[in-house]
Amino acid sequence: MLTAEGTPAPTNLATLRELAEVTETEAAGLADALPGAEVLFIWDFFSGALADAWPAADSLRWVHVAAAGVDAILFDELRTSDVVVTNARGVFDAPIAEFVAASVLAHDKLLHESKAQQRAGAWRHREPRRTAGSRALVVGTGGIGRACARLLRALGMEVRGAGRVAREDDADFGTVVASDDLVAHVGDVDHLILAAPLTDRTRGLVGREVLAALPSHAHLVNVGRGALVDEPALVDALRAGALAAASLDVFAVEPLPADHPFWSMPTVHVSAHMSGDVVGWRDALAEQFADNLRRHLAGEPLANPVDKTSGYVPGS
Repeated sequence: MLTAEGTPAPTNLATLRELAEVTETEAAGLADALPGAEVLFIWDFFSGALADAWPAADSLRWVHVAAAGVDAILFDELRTSDVVVTNARGVFDAPIAEFVAASVLAHDKLLHESKAQQRAGAWRHREPRRTAGSRALVVGTGGIGRACARLLRALGMEVRGAGRVAREDDADFGTVVASDDLVAHVGDVDHLILAAPLTDRTRGLVGREVLAALPSHAHLVNVGRGALVDEPALVDALRAGALAAASLDVFAVEPLPADHPFWSMPTVHVSAHMSGDVVGWRDALAEQFADNLRRHLAGEPLANPVDKTSGYVPGS
């Protein structure tokens, strides 16, 4: 099990030890711990240590990442190997959708401005926007994106999706447009929601052209990965008034550097990569791995197998 200093141990560690021989290690000791290991549980889910330790993985058959995104651990040798990779699909869907809905409502109802006015002791009447009837485009049609779509529809919003393949009559989105052609589909968007995995296709997906195509009143919400967005371009677009605001939970560099412009921009709302981390989230991740470990030991198919070429679970 790959962990890190300061990371709480799984609460079901005793159960895991009953199921298998468990060796705990941090990144520096991974190469020494890997020989003979069949399973690697990456509890330190943003660690890229496996790439450096890969030559020592002489018996590895399965890697489980305690995260929805697997971009941090994929590298060429792992992709071309027979090692199965699984992820934490499903654990974060509903919490992140709630966070997105809260971000949308906070923007439309001017809650951030109201808090600033309260701190200033200023009584200033304003007119919030109506959320029902507004338009959202959710980029990413996996489990998280679909949970977002269902919750935003429940608020009365018009929701479309953007994914790898354009299609009609999708169960959750209705219309899905091609994310490669995003610039052609954001001109009427009130809220652009980013919930896609980080892959070679999606890196920098929201760049200067897409930002310029958004309406000036648009609100960007990113709960996917920071590198989905060209951050310098977003800073410029917000300063120029090309879009109204951005609610950002993920960033290209985390923690967000203290000197980053986002901190001091009144139209940017920063949270510390926490949209899915509701109370009990680590327990849910640990139990999910234990369930999959039981499958592995019983010779049953593993849940949430990742397509290592595309970087996500197919059909999710």
